[in-house]
Amino acid sequence: MLTKTKIITAALVTTGIGFFSVATAQEAASAQRTRPNIVLILADDLGFTDISPFGSEIDTPNIAELAATGVSFTNYHTAGSCAPARAMLLTGVDSHRNGVPNIPEALPPEQLAHDNYQGVLNDKVVTLSTILQDAGYHTYMTGKWHLGHTPELLPSSRGFDRTIAMADTGADNWDQRPYLPIYEQANWYADGERHTLPDDFYSSKYFIDKTIEFIAENEADNEPFFAYVPFQAVHMPVQAPREFSDKYAGVYDEGWEVMREKRRLAAEAAGVVPRNTETIVTPGTLEWDSLTGEQKIHHARRMEVYAGMVDAMDMHIGRLMTYLKEIGEYENTLFIFTSDNGAEGSNLIGVNGRSAPGIGSWFDRVGYNSDLETLGEPNSFNAIGPNNATIAASPLAYYKFYASEGGLRVPLVMSGPGISKQNEKTDEFTFVTDLTPTILSLAGIDKHEGSWKGDAIEEIIGVDFSEFLSGTESAIHSESEAIGYELGGNRALFKGDYKLVFNRSAVNDQNWHLFNIKTDPGEAHDLASEEPERYAEMLDDYEKYESSNNVQPMPEGYIQRRTIFRDVRFN
Repeated sequence: MLTKTKIITAALVTTGIGFFSVATAQEAASAQRTRPNIVLILADDLGFTDISPFGSEIDTPNIAELAATGVSFTNYHTAGSCAPARAMLLTGVDSHRNGVPNIPEALPPEQLAHDNYQGVLNDKVVTLSTILQDAGYHTYMTGKWHLGHTPELLPSSRGFDRTIAMADTGADNWDQRPYLPIYEQANWYADGERHTLPDDFYSSKYFIDKTIEFIAENEADNEPFFAYVPFQAVHMPVQAPREFSDKYAGVYDEGWEVMREKRRLAAEAAGVVPRNTETIVTPGTLEWDSLTGEQKIHHARRMEVYAGMVDAMDMHIGRLMTYLKEIGEYENTLFIFTSDNGAEGSNLIGVNGRSAPGIGSWFDRVGYNSDLETLGEPNSFNAIGPNNATIAASPLAYYKFYASEGGLRVPLVMSGPGISKQNEKTDEFTFVTDLTPTILSLAGIDKHEGSWKGDAIEEIIGVDFSEFLSGTESAIHSESEAIGYELGGNRALFKGDYKLVFNRSAVNDQNWHLFNIKTDPGEAHDLASEEPERYAEMLDDYEKYESSNNVQPMPEGYIQRRTIFRDVRFN
């Protein structure tokens, strides 16, 4: 089948005469090639080594195909929780300036009093989709939004032509039902209107079905498209068709200690982390041998379902890739695959496979269970918990919400037009706000400079690394550039190869730490006392970041889970 470029070229040549017509056709073809299609795929709560190019035992051949034809970033960082990561991803603006410094469900009343702490995208930012839409792109979104429920905040009002949007923190993957008692219903929208899911719904399948449908609607008009596909996989409830979960039967029977080490060795062999990377055991992690046989079986099955959900997501990504090949658009499509944050460590299911205290009565009322025989299937609630999350994050420390590497460092794979690197891995530091300016550059569109349609807006702070992708530059961020981060009192500052980090929620640890995260991604060697001048300099940099971005202190005694469930009556 002819590509859009070939169709335009043929039409211009046949309607013109002589050299001028051929030159015009060539110019048109060249212009078309500078406007690639863009597919931005966002997994939810996917850990650092949960895909095969990064050392996983989980089968992800389609993501691996993208990695083989592009570049994998092994030192890419995002936020430690979903909504702040999504807001920065889609705007290139710091979370404390775009209105989403934390998920709205977790914001305490003291912070909600501040304009920059509403947990939804404010009107001071312009989204990547709006800029692309204004430049003539068709723009589509299918999946989890979580940046606002009201009409002016839904994706249909933030630059997307066609949308299927789940507006909450998460939802069931099989049915139209909420997954937590903080919601009365699962809030789904299609093109800005309330939406009813089909009877044969499974989230990963449906999102790709609708993406293909949206692309097909405009396939013949020769305009490029931007498709944003934020999956629910592998956010809890972790659910997958049984045929995918059963592929991993027995894989996790040796437990998280053995699997963490297997992941570390595989990541080293793949060039994802340095050889002999040292690791720490995330505080609070249980010893596998302390569990009963029944508990071990249940925990292993939780991971089998988790692996099945990743596998199913990859298979559906492959369906989109195949479709684009069939219509002649694959070679002209820029693919970006990443995750919103590190692996989920919440413990809504106890070590015995029963629901955590307090939430069990709600599970019973809505018909959820965690039975081993049907785990991951319809009516089943599954979560891998903090112990298994150390596998997904391995060889990094901690997981989602924390400012340690296991919470912030996730895979990033980019492939397609403008990327000269093939089957390469790079440990160049990149941050989530860098993606918007880079995507715009690859699409041949100038980023805004703090002004849009005559209105002053927040400037994009991310770095355009398109020249790094093309091979004309060897570095992305300068060693003197300081990049601050805060979420829920967990804080970090990146500068060169170094990271200053403080985890307010860490177990028995209320200190700042300094690490060289390029040579020590496992954060095993605190350099604070060895390099006091660097430590002091970076602490000063963080304080400047906090002040200039209006970062608010956490209230005394703040606990995220209590805030999220503050208005819930379980009985």
